[in-house]
Amino acid sequence: MATVSVRYIVYDVDAAIAFYTKHLGFTEVMHPAPAFAMLSRGDLRLVLSAPGGGPGGGQAMADGTMPAPGGWNRFSIEVTDLETLVGKLHESGVRFRNDIVNGTGGRQIIAEDPSGNPVELFEPVLPEAKLG
Repeated sequence: MATVSVRYIVYDVDAAIAFYTKHLGFTEVMHPAPAFAMLSRGDLRLVLSAPGGGPGGGQAMADGTMPAPGGWNRFSIEVTDLETLVGKLHESGVRFRNDIVNGTGGRQIIAEDPSGNPVELFEPVLPEAKLG
């Protein structure tokens, strides 16, 4: 399988590493500088860069615009027990943008990392549930 990489701009790389490894099952691959780290979870590689953190993904654009966290583009992590995970994350102080939403393909909620980047937690509808 191919690895898919997503880059997130974060204000605090260490806080982001702690969030993704502690709460969402990522593994730290490298953290060679305070403004950069790479994590992995299965075939997903998450590259973390601090804005203005030197050359690379966090550097200013040619017009001087600085990258910033946030927005609505996100990656989705499939989970098997959304209610339980959301409860644990709430207890740990994780912020959410919404409540659990029941959709056509399953249930989802959008959590925020410490810099406000969205992460969708998705529990798919099981084929067995459709038959019953």
